[in-house]
Amino acid sequence: MCKFNLTSFFTPLWLGMALLAGCAPADPPRKPWREELSIIVVRSENSAEAEMEVQLASLFAKYLQTNIKLLPFNQDQVMPALWENKAHIAAAGIRSNEKNGLHFGPSYQTLREQVVCNGRRPRRMENLLAKNIVVVKGSSQESALWEAQKKLPALKWVARKDHTAISLLAKVAAGKLDCTVANEEQIALARNFDAGLNDAFDIAPPSRLAWVFAPDSDAELIDEVQKFFSSIKRDGTLTQLLDRFYGHNERLTPIDAVAFLTKTRTVLPHFRSLFEEAATLTGIDWKLLAAVGYQESHWNPLATSRTNVRGMMMLTEDTADEMGVSNRLDARQSIMAGARYLQLMKAQLPLRIDEPNRTWLALAAYNQGAGHLNDARILAKRSGLNPDIWADVKKVMPLLAQEEYYLALKHGRARGGEAVIFVETVRLHHDILNHLNSDIVPRLHPMKFYLPFVE
Repeated sequence: MCKFNLTSFFTPLWLGMALLAGCAPADPPRKPWREELSIIVVRSENSAEAEMEVQLASLFAKYLQTNIKLLPFNQDQVMPALWENKAHIAAAGIRSNEKNGLHFGPSYQTLREQVVCNGRRPRRMENLLAKNIVVVKGSSQESALWEAQKKLPALKWVARKDHTAISLLAKVAAGKLDCTVANEEQIALARNFDAGLNDAFDIAPPSRLAWVFAPDSDAELIDEVQKFFSSIKRDGTLTQLLDRFYGHNERLTPIDAVAFLTKTRTVLPHFRSLFEEAATLTGIDWKLLAAVGYQESHWNPLATSRTNVRGMMMLTEDTADEMGVSNRLDARQSIMAGARYLQLMKAQLPLRIDEPNRTWLALAAYNQGAGHLNDARILAKRSGLNPDIWADVKKVMPLLAQEEYYLALKHGRARGGEAVIFVETVRLHHDILNHLNSDIVPRLHPMKFYLPFVE
């Protein structure tokens, strides 16, 4: 507290003003959430939903320039923990359709909640009354069921806290459970593992997912969340995230899914050690390299196309020469060369491009060549899109096959649509391999093939 006397007639004016300035009130202390922001997330391994929420939370902390503390809880523990003010925000895929006394941020994703049953699909909601329905406790799916129950009061279900939507879908596919409820993205992903899942139908209005705040949340924090989501919607960041985690879910037909899962158990084990060796050489995830190999040849080292592209990684003669391959039908040579070629495609991209866009763009170049990828990136920029983001580039890449576009580009015509399918399918195969238990893909001795000649 200042204790000087300004009443003296002889106190110089400039000195009095300086002393008063020294006694000006200090800046208010920073609010606790600006020092460390605590966010509840769902405790879940290999979950696209959980990982996306973590990415969003990290981006928000960066936006605020604050530290972040992630608090993992089981789905059924999220809301009770929030009511007890154990965190500032819950980023856990919460259905915001009904507010339930809490304040929600803006919706960032809308997903249909659907019921899937074993056997014949129920024709009407009333047919569910005789079914054993199980859902994840505290999930958006359970919230949707509560909403459906308002129209069908006799509707009953069991909520379990020891399951995930994917595990319950697997039980339905195996005939161990009558029905479950999951969102459209979870069902699309599950069909790549369990092709026998029947058609689904909507159980309630779509879920509008949003972050939810603790009861005593600061209005300033709520306002910051509003600004953050407006920003990432405006600059395309949210679109990128949705594409990263969900953009490739529906690429496989049931037959394709069964074939892939079968070969992960019967064929891939014979080549796993080679893909791992290539990963050590290049730093590229062996499962991604394996996904490329499957998309190229279905892990057949003797594969040959009508255009004379050959081997496990389907190398052209020019690429094989560039990578020093003497025999494209030799599995080890092909895998090592394919990995080094993908590494080269990544290295040729501008340094400003971050992962995972760097990998997705490099895969497009692997499929169609670096020149055609550059043409697509130029076309994206001309269209007002971001040439460094795969979600934008893939919108224009099919245009490389249209004369009105490729005539104005340096490298001419290309099958750009094929590149998009290639990248998205590789992403999906990679995702499936990441979800599979590694014990399902053991290491076996490489298959022996009779090679009639050396190129």
